[in-house]
Amino acid sequence: MQLGLDGKVVLITGGSKGIGLACARAFLDEGAKVGIVSRSRDNLDRARAALGPVAGTTADLVDPAQALAALDALEAELGPVDVLVNSAGAARRVPPGDLTPDRWRAAFDAKLFTYVNVFDPAVKRMAARGTGVIVNVIGNGGKVAAPTHIAGGAANAALMLATAGLAQAYAGSGVRVVGVSPGLTRTDRVAEGMQAEAALQGITVDEAQARAEAGIPLGRMAEPEEIASAILFLASAKASYVTGVTLTMDGAKVAVVV
Repeated sequence: MQLGLDGKVVLITGGSKGIGLACARAFLDEGAKVGIVSRSRDNLDRARAALGPVAGTTADLVDPAQALAALDALEAELGPVDVLVNSAGAARRVPPGDLTPDRWRAAFDAKLFTYVNVFDPAVKRMAARGTGVIVNVIGNGGKVAAPTHIAGGAANAALMLATAGLAQAYAGSGVRVVGVSPGLTRTDRVAEGMQAEAALQGITVDEAQARAEAGIPLGRMAEPEEIASAILFLASAKASYVTGVTLTMDGAKVAVVV
């Protein structure tokens, strides 16, 4: 399928690892001009060495000034952003008894505000140009509560509402805003989360992963490339009437109608 992404400027936050890195590869394969943002210089350098022709910059997106500087730098190098994929930041999973107000705030900074600080200036610039797509990679923890992911799940839920609200607010300006909420996906973040699950259940990490996968009707975690394929479609003109929704990709683990 020709998705019409050739020459499009795509900015991917969290583009040096996991789902973000898979997205960078997928957009490059479609002929897009890709820029990635990472908090870590080492991760950024490794990703650029692996990907080839991508622009990149480091920024801690919890800081709105750094987020704006990253957007400015990549637009100066590549041109106005046509597609923004937010995939940076993940709240640390902790047992509920270990939650504190500071950890709640850290969870919202890590997940919600790393997105807000980029999509707020980006959506306004897109609206001024009359075109653009934002895809927020959120996480199914925003719909289904988990004991070790209460604070992070609450941040995800806020992102789902923000996605719907922005889509409605900017639809008349030619901007689409959609979300993708993966379930368990084979990434470093999920591997770290399994350690918290294992500690809570008093089992090994391997046992925690086996139990988690056993609860997925498809019988396995998603691969980052599978999530990236859906994001690619949603970002393309083939999905021109899709906005304001969040696509769940959890292998049918939570079979609900919403």
